[in-house]
Amino acid sequence: MQFGIFTVGDVTPDPTTGREPTEHERIKAILTIAQKAEEVGLDVFALGEHHNPPFIPSSPTTMLGYIAAKTEKLILSTSTTLITTNDPVKIAEDFATLQHISDGRTDIMLGRGNTGPVYPWFGQDIRQGIPLAIEHYALLNRLFREDVVDWSGKFRTPLQGFTATPRPLDDVPPFVWHGSIRSPEIAEQAAFYGDGFFANNIFWPKEHYMRLIGYYRQRFEHYGHGTAAQAIVGLGGQAFIRKNSQDAKDEFRPYFDQAPVYGNGPSMEEFTEQTPLTVGSPQEVIDRYASMRDYYGDYQRQLFLMDHAGLPLKTVLEQLDILGEEVVPVLRKELAVNRPAEVPDAPTHASLLAAKKTRDAAAAEQQLVSQEA
Repeated sequence: MQFGIFTVGDVTPDPTTGREPTEHERIKAILTIAQKAEEVGLDVFALGEHHNPPFIPSSPTTMLGYIAAKTEKLILSTSTTLITTNDPVKIAEDFATLQHISDGRTDIMLGRGNTGPVYPWFGQDIRQGIPLAIEHYALLNRLFREDVVDWSGKFRTPLQGFTATPRPLDDVPPFVWHGSIRSPEIAEQAAFYGDGFFANNIFWPKEHYMRLIGYYRQRFEHYGHGTAAQAIVGLGGQAFIRKNSQDAKDEFRPYFDQAPVYGNGPSMEEFTEQTPLTVGSPQEVIDRYASMRDYYGDYQRQLFLMDHAGLPLKTVLEQLDILGEEVVPVLRKELAVNRPAEVPDAPTHASLLAAKKTRDAAAAEQQLVSQEA
């Protein structure tokens, strides 16, 4: 089971002081937060992609490359990379490069994003969002796996004898998560390829995500990648933690009320009742997230949003100390209890490389048998 954090990279005034960090300060803060995640024992750091204020991660692989050089164990991901408006060729080359820089500590989460105007900014039509995601990933999947690609489609110019460089590290592409909060078509896509499905369940009631994840599991099994229980699932989450529950609520409330993602909407109490946002003591967060598998089954990755809504860097680092020292170690143990042996761990470069070597050896043996026959 992997635990980590993700960031949307918003630049938001602190509602308690009115001070808004500069873009430079926010970028530097994110780099510090990622290094802190490794220091406190988390497994994953994931960075969103946005091209509009108040968000600043318009070039996530640039920032992740820096973080790769400053860390040793942390898995670096996106949350998400826009498969609809990025060129699949550039995605393939950027993430293969990041693989080499990080010695394989790289995976990728693909999504359509939640900002409508981004489509025309990059020459695309939002009404084609799903077809773009399907076609672009079909090409990206081939670019990762084939040394020479001939390809033609609807949304970009054809490729003839094209080789994306560099090639993936050890000839093993980064593991792909398909992120979605609403689209069964994306769950279907993840299942078809045998990839991971990440449900960023931070907005809607659990029943919605139970249906979406259940559908992905069913289709994963249908396509012959394993049983439904062996499908690779990741979940989003949010928490604000203090030793005393009431202190957590009092401190976080002004940030919740003004958050760019959900501020000026439901009350904090209403939102925490309907979504995984948990504001309280370490034990309250543990209890809440230990129950997630009751709804979604055993899963592989849990990411928390910890640094948004204008929270000062000092507070975020304190939150990571609590998360890494008091919450995650207990969750690791609780979510391991009665976990069926058939449920796989989240894929890593090492596990994917080992699986490739096994497949290659089996293929070589089969070829030898055929030759002898």
